[in-house]
Amino acid sequence: MSSKPQQFDVIIVGGGPVGLGLAIDLAQRNITSAVVEKYGTLHNIPKGQNLTQRTMEHFYFWGIEKEIRQAFTVPESFGIGGLTAYGSLLSDYTYDWLQRDVVRPFYYTDNGRLPQYATEAVMRKRAESMDEIKIFYDWSGHNIEETDDGVTAIIQERDTDNQQEIEAKYLVGCDGSRSFVREHVGMTQTKLDHDKLMVLLVFRSTELHDLLERYPGKSYFKVLKPGLDGYWQFYGRVTMGETWFFHAPVPAGTTPENFDFKALLHDSVGTDFELEFEHIGIWDLRICIADDYKKGRVFIGGDAAHSHPPYGGYGINSGFEDIRNLSWKLEATIKGWGGDKLLSTYDEERRPVFASTAKDFIEKSIISDSEFVNKYDPKRNLSEFEEAWASSGSGASGDVHSFEPNYEGSSIVFGHDDAICSAKGSHEYKARAGHHLTPQLSSSGESFFEKLGAGFTLFSLDANPEYVERFVNAAAVLDIPLTVVTDTKSNGREDYEASLILVRPDQFVAWAGSDTGIDPDAILKKIIGDK
Repeated sequence: MSSKPQQFDVIIVGGGPVGLGLAIDLAQRNITSAVVEKYGTLHNIPKGQNLTQRTMEHFYFWGIEKEIRQAFTVPESFGIGGLTAYGSLLSDYTYDWLQRDVVRPFYYTDNGRLPQYATEAVMRKRAESMDEIKIFYDWSGHNIEETDDGVTAIIQERDTDNQQEIEAKYLVGCDGSRSFVREHVGMTQTKLDHDKLMVLLVFRSTELHDLLERYPGKSYFKVLKPGLDGYWQFYGRVTMGETWFFHAPVPAGTTPENFDFKALLHDSVGTDFELEFEHIGIWDLRICIADDYKKGRVFIGGDAAHSHPPYGGYGINSGFEDIRNLSWKLEATIKGWGGDKLLSTYDEERRPVFASTAKDFIEKSIISDSEFVNKYDPKRNLSEFEEAWASSGSGASGDVHSFEPNYEGSSIVFGHDDAICSAKGSHEYKARAGHHLTPQLSSSGESFFEKLGAGFTLFSLDANPEYVERFVNAAAVLDIPLTVVTDTKSNGREDYEASLILVRPDQFVAWAGSDTGIDPDAILKKIIGDK
């Protein structure tokens, strides 16, 4: 073991997409990090494929959106929509599902679709190019000790006894649902066990692609099957026209060797077709959430903080939002302009959002699908079934509209007194404290997102210059990085319904209002945790 530990600002245990995203975001803020990643070689098991518009915004700010889109395995021209079918994929009863393009006007970028290992490959290349990041491939966490002014970690090289000691001001565990960091520091978690054994099949089949040509532009498919109590059979394209994944419940005691998975697929599709398996994996369906995302100088994010079945594509997207929330708060604290309460707001903001995601979207979808298949049966009452199916289809975009993670109840934004932090919300053009800023075009034709600074940004729309100057002076005294963008309220910008909009480094609105009333110094102190 080295006699003098290497020093970093942050140690990140887990170099998957979430850990790499945190390292990249910190590096762009001139914060150094050590990324400790167990595997040097990527594993080509498709997961985390649905990338929301918000996630693609992250890639834009990290400078890799173009590279991510170039890596798409399903052409954007084909489409990345979803479809729900009753009974089998070739059923006469289908409707569009999770059409995320309906909320496109409220984000800066289009959504995308890419297997996690391909996303990770792009992110690795970006991280490896940044001097602020040192990646320890084929190393894992062995011990963590917190000191008065930092964290010491002992890491161990894979398949050897070699160990190193590294030190940092903070440590973040992004090391998956079986997190070493979470368990080692004693962070407990609440498990909602659904007592379902599941299978993940990865297979090749050009014939299935031909069979599904009837559904142009669809890349993922949910089958509601009577007898499965609302749990899905779930397909997704991996590579265009050839490779697929499939999740489904299987009987207790199922192993890769004792079950006819080809027959399961044939029954789920509704006909026989040629296929070749690449991977068969068995897993337990459960929803877990850590009881705290912070303990002293140690944080967790991504699957280490919350895990759930791949229903609706919430996993990787939630993990990226975790670290975008945490990164600027770490920077503010390390550089000295963050208040004493700022780091605690990571848990305050992010944990309720996932709790809401689990309850109001993931579990709700299981419950509602269970109620449907148990109540309606085309063999028992065809007209009743068809009426209910049509109604389900007409309301299928509801979750897309209402899934709008927000921090309206946070102590560092100026939300309503009775507000809470939640995944439930609404997409609006109005600038609302605690909500993601909806981009608008500036007078010069650029998006407001292209004008955002690395720190806080104050959009001044026909506001009083003297009041704006008070913001600038207060920020200078508090050493808060502040960019001011001056424009008018015309040409759509009036939809913000505010003359001043203060935007956080993660593109969420901290405060929106007029140029009278609250002292800018008081506003700025609140949004950085009462410095």
